[in-house]
Amino acid sequence: MVIATVFLTIIGMSAGIAIASWHKTQNQDNPTQISTPIVDSPSPSEPECRPETQAIAPRFGAQGTLRIKLLLRTKTSAVWICEDEAGQLFYHANRDGETAKWIEGETALFLSGVQSDGSGGYVVTASDGTTFSINSSRLHIVHKDGEEETQPAYR
Repeated sequence: MVIATVFLTIIGMSAGIAIASWHKTQNQDNPTQISTPIVDSPSPSEPECRPETQAIAPRFGAQGTLRIKLLLRTKTSAVWICEDEAGQLFYHANRDGETAKWIEGETALFLSGVQSDGSGGYVVTASDGTTFSINSSRLHIVHKDGEEETQPAYR
């Protein structure tokens, strides 16, 4: 009886090793069957960007729902950095804050082409050459004439 148990254990282990080896070989020959690309896209748990942002973003190539990556409130404005489902970043700001009148091109500014600065902040340059640098503690603006302005976070 003991010999039969040992014999069956050896057969079972050999079959398991053979199947594992075959499975590993199959996965190496055709890796697309075992993995899917991981895309670093906004988490559905991140809040959606403003309706005004959702409305204008497709005109700038945004794909799907935009979600907030960063929201900064200063004494004179509110700025959102939003990310679409393809990982593109967008800047949307409104003079006088979140509850102020929202008129694109007058009180509000939408920009595409936002880049991460690698340290938790973002940078974007408007078509007139004005550069906006934003992080959780401040908005730094370098105007087209070279004048600099910093707006600290306001809570």
